[in-house]
Amino acid sequence: MSLCGMPGTTGTFYYFAYGSNLLKKRIHIQNPTAVRKGYGFLKDYSLDFFHYAARWRGAPATIVRQEGSAVWGAIWEIDNSNLADLDYQEGVHNNVYKSLTLPVVLPSGISMNCRVYQLVQNPSYLAPDTDSRPYERQPSKTYMNILINGAKETGLPDHYISVLKKVIHNGNTGDPQLALELENQIEDLQH
Repeated sequence: MSLCGMPGTTGTFYYFAYGSNLLKKRIHIQNPTAVRKGYGFLKDYSLDFFHYAARWRGAPATIVRQEGSAVWGAIWEIDNSNLADLDYQEGVHNNVYKSLTLPVVLPSGISMNCRVYQLVQNPSYLAPDTDSRPYERQPSKTYMNILINGAKETGLPDHYISVLKKVIHNGNTGDPQLALELENQIEDLQH
């Protein structure tokens, strides 16, 4: 069974966030209508990092086809009025990410079509916790903290949060303004 929630059908669309938009405070910066509806996973995809992002001072997340793997994330319902904002945030206008419609498997086993973003220049597969991750494929410390805290906030499985905690980061902190915007949210989750 597949539930459909794509732009133009009901005034809202479903978006699957596996990166910084896992965190409620982060997604609400540019998409204030977003309401978390639950979580699920993309079957036969793996989480990876690529393409240096100045705002994060490291490589952001992407999804890579990998048989037998799964990428967990949050499912957000967003008003169509924020679709252009989300595309802009993801750099679609600069050809950084492209939008896809993929089935997300819910904990109940039902799949739901969601908007998902993938880097246009996607890397070849590299396990997310590998010790040999090249520097140019390392996310920043700030970015990983947001992913981990967003995963906790979303209620993602502990085994997946453990995988996120093993990702080698470059030690950099992200954009100071973004850090200020998110600081209280991250502190609240760590206590």
